[in-house]
Amino acid sequence: MRAARLIKMVLLLQSRPSMTAAELARELEVSERTVTRDALALSEAGVPVYADRGRGGGYRLVGGYRTRLTGLARSEAEALFLSGVPGALREMGLDDAASAARLKVSAALLPSLRDASDSAAQRFHLDAPGWYQEPQTPELLPVIAEAVWGDRLVDAVYRRGEGEVERELAPYGLVLKAGVWYLCARAGDAVRVYRVDRFARVAVREERFERDEVFDLPGFWEERAAQFARSLLRTAVVVRLTEAGARGLPYVTDRAAAREALDAAGPPDPAGRVTVTLPVESEDVAFGQLLGLGPEAEVLEPAALRERFARAAERMARLYGPDRP
Repeated sequence: MRAARLIKMVLLLQSRPSMTAAELARELEVSERTVTRDALALSEAGVPVYADRGRGGGYRLVGGYRTRLTGLARSEAEALFLSGVPGALREMGLDDAASAARLKVSAALLPSLRDASDSAAQRFHLDAPGWYQEPQTPELLPVIAEAVWGDRLVDAVYRRGEGEVERELAPYGLVLKAGVWYLCARAGDAVRVYRVDRFARVAVREERFERDEVFDLPGFWEERAAQFARSLLRTAVVVRLTEAGARGLPYVTDRAAAREALDAAGPPDPAGRVTVTLPVESEDVAFGQLLGLGPEAEVLEPAALRERFARAAERMARLYGPDRP
């Protein structure tokens, strides 16, 4: 533990002109007294760490010293490719590996380029979770992530409905979708998708599995997500839309289904409205979605849904009518 901290201290000092004891303590997550002891230990080991005394003092490396400890470990190299999603790294337990990788890359750069990471961080940030929800980190995510990185089989207990099922899984990859973690894993002869927060127990084996080298995680996820979205659209409604309603339809319902429905629609009627047959999850869901289009959408079928909109329109008219006090 201390050896890793000493290496990190050298890399920090190599990447910057100088650092105060307080800055080093904050980066290393130790006390300033520990920083002083570590600097002395490095000096005794032959690393030229120099302490500038006084108000503007700090620690620095002298004599153009350059460490050769900038080679990336495998875990650090893998984490570096995920450095654009710091929250995901933290949740998978890879934050330390990514921090070490960034330091090593920074230390290997020319002095004029060492602020590149700070410059990029000031300009770009990826916020993966969706709006209006507090992201929750699944308790077993770090364990599952370790199995994914190590290509190790796991014995898992998965909550399904009100019961639990046991599975032997080959964990291929993790996906973070709108703040929710999913595991893509081979169970038997098929690769399936599991919500990480529904695992009750996970035991990682020493035994490794043979990864299918042609497996494409982004392509698999895109195809499976499209299939899932389609599987939810079990019914259809017929809607007449104004031009504004047609523009707004993809923003209130499934975007792909809306685009296909609009592409398949016939020409506008004399009033400029188009009639579409829209796949939806249910009449209840369609009511909530299409209500957002207001008078720009008129439901024609099914009759029960049209009647529901008529009742809602009557209530709205009473609520906002001229006789309303």
